[in-house]
Amino acid sequence: MKIRIIGPCGSGKTYIAKELSRKYSVPYYELDNLVWNRTEEEQHRNPVEVRDALLMDILQQDSWLIEGVHYKWGMDSFRQADIIVIIKPNKLATQFRVVRRFVRTRLGIESANYKQTLHNLYTMLFVWNKGYFAKSLPAIMKLTDEYERKRVIIANNRELLNRIERRAL
Repeated sequence: MKIRIIGPCGSGKTYIAKELSRKYSVPYYELDNLVWNRTEEEQHRNPVEVRDALLMDILQQDSWLIEGVHYKWGMDSFRQADIIVIIKPNKLATQFRVVRRFVRTRLGIESANYKQTLHNLYTMLFVWNKGYFAKSLPAIMKLTDEYERKRVIIANNRELLNRIERRAL
């Protein structure tokens, strides 16, 4: 099973990847963890060569779940995927989830791969998500047109879980 999941911040990419990983014993990977070196006190971007090498190592495995909003690099993940899942959620729901995650991580209720700051919150809400719906989503749809037979467009994670359970993918 090789599944590539793409969607905006707060769409549930990580949640569904973890859920499918647990249920089907397939390792999952967050593209953000390939882009960012988070082993030090301060995170910084990995060099492109490191990022791409990490992705190639993952793609060589028999099974994987890869989630992330990135699409301008890593075309092999779309090419090799058995299923490409594009999450096309309600905009307000994603904004709510981003704010909820911010509050929960700041209160220590939930953990995150990075330090939540007001600057990050603003960027996720008004730069990344706004850009996702306006520019990235149309580009992703066009980019994956050649893989239409294995592309699944969903509004929420429940829909994906139901489709997998029915084997309707």
